[in-house]
Amino acid sequence: MTRKTVRIAMNGVTGRMGHRQHLVRSILALREQGGLDLGDGTVLWPEPVLVGRREHAVRALAEQHRLEHWSTDLDAVLADPSVAIYFDAQVTSAREESIKKAIAAGKHVYTEKPTATGLAGALELARLAQEKGIKHGVVQDKIFLPGLLKLKRLVDGGFFGRVLSVRGEFGYWVFEGDWQPAQRPSWNYRAEDGGGIVVDMFPHWEYVLHELFGRVTSVQALATTHVPQRWDEQGKPYDATADDAAYGIFELEGGVVAQINSSWAVRVNRDELVEFQVDGTEGSAVAGLRKCRVQHRSTTPKPVWNPDLPTPEAFRAQWQEIPDNQDFANGFKAQWELFLRHVYADAPYHWDLLAGARGVQLAELGLKSSAEGRRIEVPEVTL
Repeated sequence: MTRKTVRIAMNGVTGRMGHRQHLVRSILALREQGGLDLGDGTVLWPEPVLVGRREHAVRALAEQHRLEHWSTDLDAVLADPSVAIYFDAQVTSAREESIKKAIAAGKHVYTEKPTATGLAGALELARLAQEKGIKHGVVQDKIFLPGLLKLKRLVDGGFFGRVLSVRGEFGYWVFEGDWQPAQRPSWNYRAEDGGGIVVDMFPHWEYVLHELFGRVTSVQALATTHVPQRWDEQGKPYDATADDAAYGIFELEGGVVAQINSSWAVRVNRDELVEFQVDGTEGSAVAGLRKCRVQHRSTTPKPVWNPDLPTPEAFRAQWQEIPDNQDFANGFKAQWELFLRHVYADAPYHWDLLAGARGVQLAELGLKSSAEGRRIEVPEVTL
């Protein structure tokens, strides 16, 4: 076996998602398993170079994981010819400019979403990457979740017959920060800092719907701020200027209608933090993060509406659990492996910056729909 070291600039990994999912459970996990075997006698050995603005935080993270390379100087890291890949998990408002620098430096780019604060910027990144001839990818982790992988198995196997509708529920109560610390950073609730649940979650819904059921062709949304005041990390009150809940209806190619509610101001009364119910002519399914339950046409009960008597049926008991039938890896790690194979073995990979731009577009049009109170067509995104 030949071991090939791949130096990856990882910007923004002092944040919760960048640290936990991308550094620890993806890159460091690959190192713990001995690297990534490409199947041709080559093993890729990822060598992270941690990048961040706060020196004490980046240094502490490097020391915690016994990593040698870290920096607060992004320009210097990008100027290093030994660094091959740039990864970005920063706040959205800082991402676009950093990715531009990485593309100009000739680095392959892998990034969290949304890729930019607006569609024009997202398309420019895709165009610049194409012109530079680099490999590029966008994190689309939800489609790698066990529950949605099982759902895709059902779709591909024709279980649903003709798919009619998709209903999604996502969210949980994010504490305001006064009497209990919030689970999410305060910038998420300030529009001027790139916050808002539409900007955060509509890009996810775009690729989930696109991958499983078809391209989104129209959106009608209502975005609102249910909790107008919150408290930041220093315990100081601030005005929440970004939306913390969004209620969207999406039409898809082929006639499927999707309705997805997203909220950081809802208390969970479901089995998982996100669930999708798919109804088709031949059967239905409910998929979450890990589990997926089905009800086939042949086993569908025949309830009768009668408000004068208690319902005798236990509806949840009438669904069948889909077995795992395989071992499911961490979704972030699985996509990292695919991207590294794309860069170093030219394996197929279609979750690129143009796909990321579709998510930015849907968020932008979702906010426009909410502001104008109307349904808006979603044109195909092209360079």
